[in-house]
Amino acid sequence: MAEADLIGLVEAFGRARLICAGDVMLDHYVTGRVERISPEAPVPVLHVDSEERRLGGAGNVLRNLHALGAATCFVSVTGADPAGREVTRMVASLGNGEAHVLAERDRVTSVKTRYVAETQQLLRADRERAAPISAETRADLLAQIKTALPHHQLVVLSDYAKGVLGNGGALAIVELARAAGRPVVVDPKGQDYAIYRGATILKPNRRELAQAVGRELADEDAVVAAARELIARHGFGAMLVSCGKDGMLVIEGDDVHRLAAEAREVYDVSGAGDTVVAVLSAALAAGASLLNAARLANTAAGIVVGKIGTAVVHANELAEALVDRDTLENRKVLPLPVALDHVARWRRNGLKIGFTNGCFDLIHPGHVALLAEARTACDRLVVGLNSDASVKRLKGPERPVQNEAARAAVLTSLAHVDMVVVFDAETPVELIRELRPDVLVKGADYSHDQVVGADIVESYGGRVLLAKIVPGYSTTATIARAVR
Repeated sequence: MAEADLIGLVEAFGRARLICAGDVMLDHYVTGRVERISPEAPVPVLHVDSEERRLGGAGNVLRNLHALGAATCFVSVTGADPAGREVTRMVASLGNGEAHVLAERDRVTSVKTRYVAETQQLLRADRERAAPISAETRADLLAQIKTALPHHQLVVLSDYAKGVLGNGGALAIVELARAAGRPVVVDPKGQDYAIYRGATILKPNRRELAQAVGRELADEDAVVAAARELIARHGFGAMLVSCGKDGMLVIEGDDVHRLAAEAREVYDVSGAGDTVVAVLSAALAAGASLLNAARLANTAAGIVVGKIGTAVVHANELAEALVDRDTLENRKVLPLPVALDHVARWRRNGLKIGFTNGCFDLIHPGHVALLAEARTACDRLVVGLNSDASVKRLKGPERPVQNEAARAAVLTSLAHVDMVVVFDAETPVELIRELRPDVLVKGADYSHDQVVGADIVESYGGRVLLAKIVPGYSTTATIARAVR
């Protein structure tokens, strides 16, 4: 199957229904810049610019499944603590499925805090206490999964060895799934793979596989031999082994398939395994063969390692990458979730983000001058473009003259524009809230108090720029002259 033909599988992700179970945690990112060494000790001083919390562990698998458009039943356990309540809220906010996050009073929710200077991780601090869940909680967890099995196509287990799948829990889930005729994909942990006996597919990385067989795996032949040894010993259907810069190996029966790594730039590998297991599982649930599911997962891995932190890959990103390997680097018109990933990457590289917006129905020298001035005030300029429906509401039923695709194409041809995001509201206020630009630009025909989003940008230290207007140019006037 050609890579472009795999797009049909990506489109089928919306029909996939998966059970996701395992160790959920909270990933906490503290991001800033380092400009000096502490006088108290030979350590860098991080000047904190921002903090962010995301779902981690099995929660990151869940985030990736939702970004792909799959429906899920999520089952996990937290502590009855503030971090656990935050995890529960985050899971519920994803929607598109059901969630059963059980809380134990004496359990500690895992929190991993990463201190990052621009793109460089300085330190990770973990707050956790790995412990098996109680027999009562385990019974509740298994009951939730048993109830959900008839309504879902596949089970994915994300084991981070924090206790949710311990003490026979993983094996009990595998046996429930096999009895229901459902495949099980496992992202394993630890040395004893007997706890996953009978699983359909295991997805270790090379280091994890080496731990499981108790020896170094110096080359590809050694990896294949180790995988086949464990497949035979524990009755697994197949293995997908991630080998970092060396790509992936799919071992199924007598067949071995080699998939070359596809990353163009590697910024952060944390969470990449979660993306791989999510894409692999969603593709299998959508009807893909193991090899084609692995090819999609391999492409997704190449995308996600170019992002910072425990990131996700969206279905449209994956489809675009299959069509053209250069698309993700060069494409400028992006949906908001993908745009936010790009902006976050720019910002972590120390780049200043500018934003302006408009209908841009007929581009004229006034528009070009405004965009040029806006670009001089920032390192990357994002343009919010009113959708066709939005323009009609604002300008009347005869507008726009050009549809949004044509208007976006003209904008992206301009060197001053780095990204275009189409929005459907009358104002870009929600877009501004999400993007958090450092500089908000409007024409000087607006007064400061008329600029939508000025208060938002200034509230976090950004600024508003009123760009000079080139007299004599107006889209409305140009249209009026044309119809005389």
